[in-house]
Amino acid sequence: MANNKLSAKKVGALNQTGNYGDGGGLWLQVSKWQSKSWVFRFSFDGKRREMGLGSCKDVNLADARLLADSFRKMVRNGIDPIEARQAERAAQRAERMNIIAFHFCAKKYIEAHRHGWKNVKHAQQWTNTLTQYAYPVIGETPVKNIDTTHILRILEPIWTTKTETASRLRSRLENVMDWATTRGYRTGDNPARWKGHLENLLPKPSKVKKVVHHAALPYPQMNSFILVLRQHDHVSALALEFLVLTAARTSEVIAATWDEINLDEMNWTIPANRMKAQREHRVPLSSRCIEILNKASNLRQSDFIFPGGRVNKGLSNAAMDKLLQVTMSYECTVHGFRSSFRDWAGERTHYPSDLCEMALAHTIKNKTEAAYRRGDMLEKRRQMMNDWQKFCETAITTGSDIVPIRKTG
Repeated sequence: MANNKLSAKKVGALNQTGNYGDGGGLWLQVSKWQSKSWVFRFSFDGKRREMGLGSCKDVNLADARLLADSFRKMVRNGIDPIEARQAERAAQRAERMNIIAFHFCAKKYIEAHRHGWKNVKHAQQWTNTLTQYAYPVIGETPVKNIDTTHILRILEPIWTTKTETASRLRSRLENVMDWATTRGYRTGDNPARWKGHLENLLPKPSKVKKVVHHAALPYPQMNSFILVLRQHDHVSALALEFLVLTAARTSEVIAATWDEINLDEMNWTIPANRMKAQREHRVPLSSRCIEILNKASNLRQSDFIFPGGRVNKGLSNAAMDKLLQVTMSYECTVHGFRSSFRDWAGERTHYPSDLCEMALAHTIKNKTEAAYRRGDMLEKRRQMMNDWQKFCETAITTGSDIVPIRKTG
């Protein structure tokens, strides 16, 4: 596409309402009130985006071209210029007010270190834990004012119940606070440090009694569970049933997008970067899964199949657990349904073990066997998943020896 289609003279002469391209994504907009402004249009992550560059009174053609060129370079480097500008303005505003919040420091720390982390998921894990546990307490708090009391308010509620997560979170808080100190945003000791400080206030992680996780739902109870689940018609219920019928992980379901679905072939292809084993995983979809997707399409707000409460965000990590354990009063975990599926396949079917493990996207530990395994046995797995759906939808008579795993009080 040719650039520099406009000239300063032409810009001054144009008075008819419309959009006039200069090339390279730079456009002149003339409104019905004869006001003129610059707009930069671009595509990022497969989406068309548009950002204003200012009025022609304030930004001449040459300056608009320079701005557009700088933003094109950002796009080529994988940076969203709109988000970059918002971040820059927020930083400038915070600097002017001499209020550098913890949220700002954490974001900058992650940006500075993400390219040095070997695992591409590391940055997302940082963001997720800070968003879930730290930001609600100190996200908007000036980093210079954060003290030990703030840190304990974050850590104490999960220190004995989610000890490993809490320990990692503490380390991340310490790193962010050190970064803030080095940048001159705060002074004094680090309130999140362990040695000589928090070790005096919290039990050593290795000494904390391990929490006994709730058992998986016994597979004979799947039909009664599904009947109760289908009485709930919100997005969390759709996502949970989809998870059960596909034997997928929570992270795989809540981040699922429509471009991963092939309705004609009834397949869901999860890209490698979203899989625990870092390998693409194809999931055969049963007829009920297709029904769920059709229902979800009526709720579509973004690219996420199961939208969350925030714009352009998928369902939260805790949404299905809340539905299962609080709303439905089941004393089991969402992740446990993978075990329910595996127990059913092992005890009630003759499907080979490696097929069951492949359905769960487990890696083959035997390197020799893995080397010879070329296909993913999709069609064989399809029959198994259809049988799993049929089992879940069929009432069975099991006698009185099965104790429900649902709360009674």
